[in-house]
Amino acid sequence: MKLVIFGLSISSSWGNGHATLWRGLCRALSRRGHEVHFFEKDVPYYAGHRDLTEMDGGYLHLYSEWNQVWREASHELRDADVGMVTSYCPDGIAASELVIDSAKFRCFYDLDTPVTLSRLRAGQTLDYIGPRGLRDFDLVLSYTGGKALIEIESQLGARRVAPLYGSVDPEHHFPAAASDRYLADLSYLGTYAEDRQNALEKLFLEPARRMPDRRFMLGGAMYPEHFPWTENIFFVRHLPPPEHPAFFCSSQMTLNVTRQAMAEMGYCPSGRLFEAAACGVPIVSDYWAGLEDFFEPGEEILVARTSEDVIAAMDLPETDRMRVARRGRERTLACHTADLRARELENILSSGSPSEQACEPVLA
Repeated sequence: MKLVIFGLSISSSWGNGHATLWRGLCRALSRRGHEVHFFEKDVPYYAGHRDLTEMDGGYLHLYSEWNQVWREASHELRDADVGMVTSYCPDGIAASELVIDSAKFRCFYDLDTPVTLSRLRAGQTLDYIGPRGLRDFDLVLSYTGGKALIEIESQLGARRVAPLYGSVDPEHHFPAAASDRYLADLSYLGTYAEDRQNALEKLFLEPARRMPDRRFMLGGAMYPEHFPWTENIFFVRHLPPPEHPAFFCSSQMTLNVTRQAMAEMGYCPSGRLFEAAACGVPIVSDYWAGLEDFFEPGEEILVARTSEDVIAAMDLPETDRMRVARRGRERTLACHTADLRARELENILSSGSPSEQACEPVLA
């Protein structure tokens, strides 16, 4: 199968969660004998933080302007089995028109479904979805499941919708040696987002204030100068994916915080969640509807709704924390790898619905 994808970025993981997901998924698709072409606009902020120049298991097409690349894109679509456009693609509307007019099978993948739907409800324009919505695509994939799938149909006219959740590549995320640079009692890795700040305040910043003798480590891009740092919070601005295992494995526990729009929608596991679990680190996460479909609370992941919950999790005996970490890693390797998602994608594309793959909690 040949897939031609028009996306946000695969060449730079700076400030976005798309790149790491696509790298793992494209590698898995290649291992399964598929050919992937990824078209990415060469924008300055990604070019300045580029951490991939050639796709492992695919073809990267960097371009400056759409009018300079559409002929090449049209040529690749000519013998492609699937043409796909993703959310936040800089030329999403133009690429969608080309895919709809040229591709044998037309697919849209929204990796930002809650944000897309919240902007629609607010009457805001989407620069990656045209005025006809998604009605002209044969299939719409969503990074978010649950009620989001119904809203995609009702608000955007999608005819066939299926979830394709995030994943992790175990060859790139695994238990690693700790690094003195990242040592912490609690870590958090994520790009700054204003609608995540309230939860971050409650689950990360307040515990840091109450536990001045503990070390907290925050990694991510775009944090403002006025961010409320404390003396025991240490910061690393940007971590390329190869550094993620060392970052996670240098802390006693890591925190997952979900953007507000995603948490309200539910069924929204982030790629960072699976990465940390694959690295064998105990995770404490905010709660959102559907979390238990991915990890069993109390057994494979710890759930926090308050600052006190985070502090209690940090104070658990090491044996309890490591039991949660081990079971979370087992669940991830059994259910949430890029190879499994590649197989799910094959099934969805061939049938229009997700595979019925059993995935039960792993209890020792």
